[in-house]
Amino acid sequence: MITLKRPIKEYEEEAISFKQEFFDNGETTINGSELLDHTDSYDEWLKSVTDNTSSDTVNPSWVVTDTFFAFDENNRIVGIIDFRHELNDFLKDFGNCGYSVRPSERRKGYATEMLKLVLEHARQIGMDKVQLSVERSNEASVKTITKNGGKYERSFEFENEKADVYMINIGISY
Repeated sequence: MITLKRPIKEYEEEAISFKQEFFDNGETTINGSELLDHTDSYDEWLKSVTDNTSSDTVNPSWVVTDTFFAFDENNRIVGIIDFRHELNDFLKDFGNCGYSVRPSERRKGYATEMLKLVLEHARQIGMDKVQLSVERSNEASVKTITKNGGKYERSFEFENEKADVYMINIGISY
């Protein structure tokens, strides 16, 4: 159904179209995008995303992160997802992963498939569990997480909104 691909220069036009669709829909946040929603320059964003894939070049205020665009069978970006290899103090409530699906492509199962593919990536790099958080009001994302095996762990409040932390045990396959 979809494939995950790391951002490269050749995806710039499609990435800008993806980002613009959120803004045209009145949304200013693109979860899992490593600040694509706050960056005017694709080249600067691409350098940052690329640098953040290695402990040697990661921004000191970030953690090593893999970011992927989700492409459909027509080679159109339908989503974005990031995977954080570890959690720092800031991320302890937010978790290892964030994701977004472009507004026109929601409710088609893309988020569930994106998360499934990222969980396999996490397993391949040696992780046995992944933590995610979600605002309670985001029912679609709660379903995405639970469909992928997420189990409720605890709650917290962020910006006056209740959120829940889920854990997904993925085990390690050899």
